[in-house]
Amino acid sequence: MTSNPAFKPFGFVEWFRPGDYEHAERTLAGALATGATQLRTHLSWAEYLAPGGDAWFDWLLPRLGSKIDLLPCIHYTPPSLSRTGKTSGAPHVLKDYADFVDHVLTRHGDHFEYIELWNEPNNLLDWDWREDVDYQMFCEMVGGAAHWAKQRGWKPVLGGPCPFDSYWLELMGERGVLGVVDAVGLHGFPGTWDSEAGSWSGWDLHLGQMRSILDRYNRDAEIWITETGYSTWRNDELEQVRRFAQALEVPADRLYWYSWRDIPSDVAVQEGLWFDPRHYHLGVLDADEQPKLLARLLAEGGSARVIEAADQARAGVALPAVTGRHKPITVVGGCGFIGSNLANTLLSEGEDVIVLDNLSRPGVDQNLAWLRANHGDRLHPVLTDIRDYPSVVPVIAEARAVFHMAAQTAVTTSLVQPFDDFDINARGTLNVLEAVRQAGGQAPVVFASTNKVYGDLGDMKMVRSVDRYGPADDIVSARGISENRKLDFCTPYGCSKGVADQYVLDYAKSFGLQTAVLRMSCIYGPRQFGTEDQGWVAHFLIRALQGEPITVYGDGMQVRDVLHVRDAVAAYRSVLGAIDRVSGRAFNLGGGPTNAVSLRLVLEEIERIVGRELIIEHKEWRAGDQVYFVADTGRIEREVGWQQRINWRDGVHELAHWLGESRDLPILTIERSRA
Repeated sequence: MTSNPAFKPFGFVEWFRPGDYEHAERTLAGALATGATQLRTHLSWAEYLAPGGDAWFDWLLPRLGSKIDLLPCIHYTPPSLSRTGKTSGAPHVLKDYADFVDHVLTRHGDHFEYIELWNEPNNLLDWDWREDVDYQMFCEMVGGAAHWAKQRGWKPVLGGPCPFDSYWLELMGERGVLGVVDAVGLHGFPGTWDSEAGSWSGWDLHLGQMRSILDRYNRDAEIWITETGYSTWRNDELEQVRRFAQALEVPADRLYWYSWRDIPSDVAVQEGLWFDPRHYHLGVLDADEQPKLLARLLAEGGSARVIEAADQARAGVALPAVTGRHKPITVVGGCGFIGSNLANTLLSEGEDVIVLDNLSRPGVDQNLAWLRANHGDRLHPVLTDIRDYPSVVPVIAEARAVFHMAAQTAVTTSLVQPFDDFDINARGTLNVLEAVRQAGGQAPVVFASTNKVYGDLGDMKMVRSVDRYGPADDIVSARGISENRKLDFCTPYGCSKGVADQYVLDYAKSFGLQTAVLRMSCIYGPRQFGTEDQGWVAHFLIRALQGEPITVYGDGMQVRDVLHVRDAVAAYRSVLGAIDRVSGRAFNLGGGPTNAVSLRLVLEEIERIVGRELIIEHKEWRAGDQVYFVADTGRIEREVGWQQRINWRDGVHELAHWLGESRDLPILTIERSRA
């Protein structure tokens, strides 16, 4: 076992139901992509003897074992063979279990080295573990199977109870079971199960107890963590990352993380359907197979990447003094693209800044590291989720002012996961507002909204010119879309952001908070790690710099008024500075008509930057896409004296150079004509 956690081998636990061919294939590919080298899964005796069961395992075990170090766990008695008629009961003839193990070794043994025997004996619900006869039955059943597996050349593993029970392990030694196994499993879910509150004493103590017992009965036996994990049922994905990093540091010979995917909502656990919601959120992927933060970090850089992020997310960050004018400014979503740029300007001017973020978007932990490197102790990161109200309250209570930038930002994601989209954008914003109100309502709140609250503008007549679309109405064409445009929420993303937008404005009316809303068009600039779904200017540049194809949805003549992030930050700060006069108001924020460009023009400029023709693929328009949006910025210019200053071509070149440097990619500098 390596002493460096960053290089410690790890694996996953995942159960597959008969017929789950696609799930098994996706799990195998995904686990390997994270750097996992091991996979633990069950081989149910009951399922094996059910119709079609042998064919299922004939496919599953060779498929998994050919690609990854496989640990099959043999449990669950067929009801027809059980003393009680239940899968959790002992068989009528205890030797039948060893005979089945023998059959598995003969038929499938080429695909694994270790075999785990009857996982978690405390799951045998019909056995009273305080009765000597039941212990004797278990020891005879598992000990006999272990002895025979060892005789045949395989290495038996004894599954352990959860929570850990040193008395049970001592009895396994007294009955001779420990003497015939090569490894003993330890299960522990610190931070997840209430049942561990009185029995869980930490990895070090329990491993020490195990080692002490094993040294008396079998010094050569290894200790494995055969199950550990953390449920994200409260949306605390950062804590799952921390727990994984901690598990890597445990001096066990193997580590299996439970589990790969959340249990689907229509699948019952042992205690029953939705008996305990924590059971349903233990995966590193959600039930729709979307990666959580831990899965993304593992895919980006394996265990080392997780440890790096966990170090960034260490709990116990000290908040600054909160007296008078020295109270900090809180930037919710302060590690994101706009949030980190905003925090940087505030910190550069001597402010103390609290950044609240859950690091869910790729690249934002790099923004946090950048802020820390440049500003030291005046930066106060609080890494949590805005959906977790109790963790938001103390952070907001310290604030002199709040910029709320955190959001689920992609229309496409909202269409796939509307519940999550609503919880983050609508409920999360309500949490922020309520935290401000509960703290006395003195801190102004400036909220990042979106132009999507105006819908797809499908009722506006458009005309097509050589390279772009534009409004047929000459006034709108000259000025852009004003705040007088009716709200028309479209797509779950538009609805959730629209709800948040209106809540922010209403809290000024209903509760007297000082609030303002900025309905943003397309913001771009340094510290943006764009994706196909959000941050399209940066995404186009990244693909171009890497020589990869760029997908354009629609014909590329849709128009946006792109705005550089420095101009956007200036707008937010100007609104905060004038909050006494503009509270309860909404402002459109974008580059305006002077920075209105079609996607086609931006792509042509990117070709000049990279010095080669781009590979462009066109696909159908997406739901909610606007053919045209240009903000009329007259209101924000008049009310707070803001103006955009950076020409879009200059800004795109600056972003290209930043991306090239941050990703170590070559950039061909083009001297553009100033005609």
